[in-house]
Amino acid sequence: MQSDIELTVDGQRRAVTVDHRTTLLDALRDRLGVTVPKKGCDHGQCGSCTVLLDGRRHLSCLSLAVALDGSEVVTADGLGAAGEEHPVTRAFLDHDGFQCGYCTPGQICSAVGMLDEVKQGHPSHVTEDLVGDVELTDEEIRERLSGNLCRCGAYPNIVDAVRAAAGA
Repeated sequence: MQSDIELTVDGQRRAVTVDHRTTLLDALRDRLGVTVPKKGCDHGQCGSCTVLLDGRRHLSCLSLAVALDGSEVVTADGLGAAGEEHPVTRAFLDHDGFQCGYCTPGQICSAVGMLDEVKQGHPSHVTEDLVGDVELTDEEIRERLSGNLCRCGAYPNIVDAVRAAAGA
């Protein structure tokens, strides 16, 4: 069974026909040619497919596209203003927060979503003060990005980049 759906991807309204078993990741990559989110584990364990879905970070390999009709999807490519890098993207470049680069788009989307969660005061598993502002320590950054794996081991530079992007 197939359905016609519409998604706004990186600011552009896109119509696509999808089989009801098609994940958002496969719809983006195979049907719309948006290859920025990477296919890693296909089980939601590596985070390389992370996008921002209606403003929140989301593992695109775990959702069926048909259920997301009308949603807004932002990939790492859609961050920042036209011709300008997003501050998190710039920080990843400045702090060498990548090595092979395969996981980088998911890491950047996750970092952008995580920083927004911190700004809104959402606690994590390691947040000590549940009433006050969240202090963005290295432990806090590592916990919040623990769903994104880097097989190259660039974690110290990723933490440095996120800390710099947060102005911490």
